[in-house]
Amino acid sequence: MIDFLWLLLPLAAASGWFAARRKERQQVSVEDFKGLNYRLNDEPDKLIDIFFNQKLDNESVETLLELGIFFRRKGEINRAIRIHQNLIKHSTARALFELAQDYRYAGLLDRAEKLFQKLSRFDSHKTLALRQLQALYQQEHDWKKAIQTAQQVAEATHTEIAQYYCEQAEEYQQQGQSQAAQKAIQNALKTDQNCARASLLEGQFALERGESKQAILAFQRVEQQDPDYISEIITPLQTCYEEIGQAQEFTHYLQHLLEHHGCIRPMLVLANIIKQQEPQALFDLILEKIQKPRPSLHGLVLLLDLALSKKDSISRDYLLLLKEISTQLLKKQSAYKCTHCGLTTRKLYWQCPSCHEWNTVKPL
Repeated sequence: MIDFLWLLLPLAAASGWFAARRKERQQVSVEDFKGLNYRLNDEPDKLIDIFFNQKLDNESVETLLELGIFFRRKGEINRAIRIHQNLIKHSTARALFELAQDYRYAGLLDRAEKLFQKLSRFDSHKTLALRQLQALYQQEHDWKKAIQTAQQVAEATHTEIAQYYCEQAEEYQQQGQSQAAQKAIQNALKTDQNCARASLLEGQFALERGESKQAILAFQRVEQQDPDYISEIITPLQTCYEEIGQAQEFTHYLQHLLEHHGCIRPMLVLANIIKQQEPQALFDLILEKIQKPRPSLHGLVLLLDLALSKKDSISRDYLLLLKEISTQLLKKQSAYKCTHCGLTTRKLYWQCPSCHEWNTVKPL
């Protein structure tokens, strides 16, 4: 039997990847390999041929499986595929799984899908295969299959499935299938009643249809579902209330949000509405709110705006300078942050582009 450790020494020296491998049970004379001197980095295909010309035991199969994974990580996908294809007869389920991963990495998604579906019939690999299928369908934006697959996975969360329904709703709406979009939204809310995205979409679609009252109900639901997204409903709600001629009701709702949640966005909009009145109470309110629970640049800019509008301003040039500095800082400031990995961004992503978690990107 070939001494696999001897053959893998070039790889171990180069990467340390096989540093923890076990010592081989049999010793083979160096004379057996004299004249071959194949190095993994120079002639890996010839080395692989030697491997497969021998009788493989369980440990050797495991070593070769890991060698295939190593090639895949290096981007040498064809070699990884070749190794894993040859190992199917020795280690069916594990080799099939790694081969499916090879195909997915190579962009051969149809082949990967077939293998993962086959693997889902193995009890030992069912959950893992279904999870991979779920990720694959997510990658392909095949939300129907993603939903069906996720529903079979015990570890799949209601949040994930509800987000798939929301993705489906957006696609239907873009295709002009408003009824299908609405049904997908309802399915999202049935799956996860606290899915703020579903309510935001419902409100947005209702607003596009001119159904302002229905949109208001949907947008206001967000407050109870996930207060972190209150900032996302302020502007569309203002549009809704203006369209039905109830601007005063909108002001009352802003005061309610400010009282119960203390978020900066309602305060900024409320201040802008009554800016012309410039009451001292408003000035004091802003001064208080921009410091709690943490200082706000938006609030500071508004406060400076109010100060600049006063005739008895301390030093207009000084305040203008402060406002300019604050405005420049705001332009560079991220608007959203992922609570899972910490990614900051100026755009709202429902799936974090860094850690790929759903519903973790929150407004700052």
